[in-house]
Amino acid sequence: MKKKALILGASGGIGSAITRRLEAAGWSVTGLSRSADGFDYADPDRVDTLLSDIDTTFDMIFIATGALEIDGTGPEKALRQLDADAMAAQFRVNTIGPAMILRHAARLLPRDREARLAALSARVGSIGDNALGGWYGYRAAKAALNQIVHTASIELARTHPQAVCVALHPGTVATPLTEVHGRGHDKHSPDEAARHLMGVLDRLTPADSGHLFDWRGDPIPW
Repeated sequence: MKKKALILGASGGIGSAITRRLEAAGWSVTGLSRSADGFDYADPDRVDTLLSDIDTTFDMIFIATGALEIDGTGPEKALRQLDADAMAAQFRVNTIGPAMILRHAARLLPRDREARLAALSARVGSIGDNALGGWYGYRAAKAALNQIVHTASIELARTHPQAVCVALHPGTVATPLTEVHGRGHDKHSPDEAARHLMGVLDRLTPADSGHLFDWRGDPIPW
């Protein structure tokens, strides 16, 4: 049976690279994106309608959405830069949007076989790994996403015992944005990031569900 995947954020750098990789491996891929389908977290009713219209299950669901800089506002470097609207935007894109996708997870994942659900997170969302400070809104939004993924994994395990539900840190992916905010870090191309993330997902088991892993497959503390 041909495996099926649902990619949310399929037109982005990592989402499109994952789509290409899976299709080359013979998967049937359904992709949703803001540019092609109006899959926009600013319109939660539209997101809900698009997902509600899907009447099949998927062996993999990959939430490849996320943003560090939103509407031209980059990460804060100091407390005095905190802005309520900018923080709300961070949570809308990086936490609430993926959570609205997870609302549909139990229906979109098969109960009788292996399945994987992954959401793009970030190492900076780790509270235990934070030694530098700064980036308040993005860090907090990704930390909240990690909690949602962890909690969802507990619920899904009751009905989908073969499912893996995890958050993944892709490393620093080469984009125009990381030229500004990722200086000093080794960077991967989107295709390299997709290869690494798919390799990690292939190796995970239900015992790993509910955790945050980096692109090497190493666990990251909450």
